[in-house]
Amino acid sequence: MRKDHRPYYFKRAYQKFQKFYANRYLGTQFENLGRGGVFMKPWHVELFGGPISMGSYHTVIASPDRKVRLTVWAGSDDIRGIEIGDYCLICPGVRIASAERITIGHSCMIASGAYLTDSDWHDIYDRSIPVGKSAPITLEENVWIGDSVIVCKGVTIGKNSIIGAGSVVVSDIPDNAIAVGNPAKVVRYLDPSEGMKTRGHWLANPGKLARDFDILDRAQLEGNTITGWIRSLLFPRKGD
Repeated sequence: MRKDHRPYYFKRAYQKFQKFYANRYLGTQFENLGRGGVFMKPWHVELFGGPISMGSYHTVIASPDRKVRLTVWAGSDDIRGIEIGDYCLICPGVRIASAERITIGHSCMIASGAYLTDSDWHDIYDRSIPVGKSAPITLEENVWIGDSVIVCKGVTIGKNSIIGAGSVVVSDIPDNAIAVGNPAKVVRYLDPSEGMKTRGHWLANPGKLARDFDILDRAQLEGNTITGWIRSLLFPRKGD
């Protein structure tokens, strides 16, 4: 639909329910879950194994057809698992699978359908081995992973770098680089003198940001009614 027909108070109640669900049913599965985060449709976020940690003021978006899956193969006591920093964005369909350690720095953005794996999951010659060779993955601060990117074992992606949609990353990418392709190669560099505004900057004053969004919601949903919302679902018409 082009317009959100829900009444303001219904949308607020729905947001509170999502927060309750995330805290009650996801929070206990994380080794550590920071404060101030937002889960959209948290019932489509799945955690397997551990440890899995996520910092503060994160945004995780899931959907019925594109679940977010965070998986750790707990094969030994020294596994670091998945560590996600503050202010990160994880979009629908993201899968992160670790047999050793995957570290995601502050303000990283991971677009829809991306896959990060620090293991082959089977040995090349002895395919009865369940994990195979593994090596840690590190995304440094403010990395942007594009749609459907695959990041393979042993890779470090430098701060501020961007990986273009559909790329397969099999070797390190330096700071401030744009890399694309299969295998991903640097095609140009960002100019660090231009400065960089991250999600951390955007979320520096979360209270004010929440109030601004609330004002916007009130304005956009003003006049919406339950009957109008139900009508738009059952009998949609042009302009809905």
